[in-house]
Amino acid sequence: MWCVCAALDTPDEIAGTIDMTPLVQRVTDALSVHVGPALEMDGTLLEVLDVADGVARIRLNGVCGNCPSSIMLVVNGIEEELRKHVPEIAYVEAVP
Repeated sequence: MWCVCAALDTPDEIAGTIDMTPLVQRVTDALSVHVGPALEMDGTLLEVLDVADGVARIRLNGVCGNCPSSIMLVVNGIEEELRKHVPEIAYVEAVP
């Protein structure tokens, strides 16, 4: 993760740092660390297709990608984890 620390003007800028890591990379990293290992144990792989306007578009490959009820359960869990680690994400859209 990259941080830029420079002369800051506003109290909000003074309170934090500016994260220069692209959002797609941050989503991919969060999924690979916090979600991927559990899904891989069940034979499911995640593919990040796009991240824009607070929406992460992902594809589930493998076992969980074929069952509609599994997809909803997995997507809800992914959303919860992503919001913890990448607060810019509002929701996850599963793409076939």
